[in-house]
Amino acid sequence: MFPYVRAVAIDCNDLEAQARFWCALLGMKITEREDDGWYELEPMSDHGPVLCLQEVPETKTTKNRIHLDLAVPDFQTAGERARALGATLRNRSDCGTFEVWQDPEGNEFCFVCNHPTPA
Repeated sequence: MFPYVRAVAIDCNDLEAQARFWCALLGMKITEREDDGWYELEPMSDHGPVLCLQEVPETKTTKNRIHLDLAVPDFQTAGERARALGATLRNRSDCGTFEVWQDPEGNEFCFVCNHPTPA
């Protein structure tokens, strides 16, 4: 038996602000709130994994070792929306297939184009 990815967690300092950002960006809702600083959002697809937010005391200081690649139909529309929610563009790929963004606390994520939508 092999393990499966049940959840992807993002560390954050301001749990409420990060929950607002990620819920608005992804069009998702919080499904579970734990008193110990842990929120779960809806599954990212029919079979998961769940996106979680975990409140931590330390701030982000270096590049993420893992990040989300978010498929979008076009960079301009996705970028304008992300920027309005508080994200910042970090850089664009030379080949034009992805953009690296940061959420309001500096956690990196990418917008990627030309990927098929989930079935």
